[in-house]
Amino acid sequence: MIIDFHTHTFPDAMAEKTISLLKSKSKTQPFSDGTTGGLSKKARAAGIDLSIVLPVITNPLSVRKINAFAKTVNDNTEETGVFSFGGMHPDCPDPAGAIKEIKDLGLKGFKIHPAYQQTMIDDPKYIRILELAEENGLIAVTHSGLDIGVSGSWCPPEKTAALIDAVKPTRFVLAHMGGWEQWKDVKKYLCGKNVYFDTSFCCLDFSYSDTAEEEIKMPVLKTTDFVELIKSHGADKILFGTDSPWADQKPQAEFIKSLPLSEDEKSRILYKNAKKLLGI
Repeated sequence: MIIDFHTHTFPDAMAEKTISLLKSKSKTQPFSDGTTGGLSKKARAAGIDLSIVLPVITNPLSVRKINAFAKTVNDNTEETGVFSFGGMHPDCPDPAGAIKEIKDLGLKGFKIHPAYQQTMIDDPKYIRILELAEENGLIAVTHSGLDIGVSGSWCPPEKTAALIDAVKPTRFVLAHMGGWEQWKDVKKYLCGKNVYFDTSFCCLDFSYSDTAEEEIKMPVLKTTDFVELIKSHGADKILFGTDSPWADQKPQAEFIKSLPLSEDEKSRILYKNAKKLLGI
């Protein structure tokens, strides 16, 4: 079994436009069309049993609408193998109500994105959101580290650690192995804390567009450094994720299978940790 804990899709009517916009910002090439159907098809071909969609909300007034759409995705999970979380925004006018609604919709969790939401990760608004997640038994996922399409450092490991120390969350997931392109500080401030890292967007080289300048192309973790980070944090707190459609799921899964880890460690990363966290 394989669970991809970090994917993205969009409503069919806006998928093409959204993918085109994100492609132009990041200069990277997508591997699917950004629709639920497109993800389902690619995932099945890659041997992925369940793909978790993480909506990114940039407008605080869109929270309820996007979470309602997520529920429609989940109405067909048995057929598609795609399950959507909700999304939250720090400027949501009623965070307690929105998070209760996420729980009532059965979404299991939500994503925040400090870079796209232009709010520092240890801001009191995020602290309150994570407290509400704990109260409602929900998983919270955050983008962490730098972002290839947004300037500034909105979720550095040191400040993420401050948020964790303030809230002491039990179901908190830090995407991109705790802090994309800031992995030295991940080891310093985050390894060993009671949080999960996902493997998305840091294992294999990205596929850049032909117009991408050499200076914007970012290095991924070397395999030895990736394995060292897993060992430092613990394989029981690592979740397989690809960031589809920005990565091809099959080679990402094969990469994990090829690592110099025990079979138990690989299975924990590929699905056992996710099953435990999701309660399935």
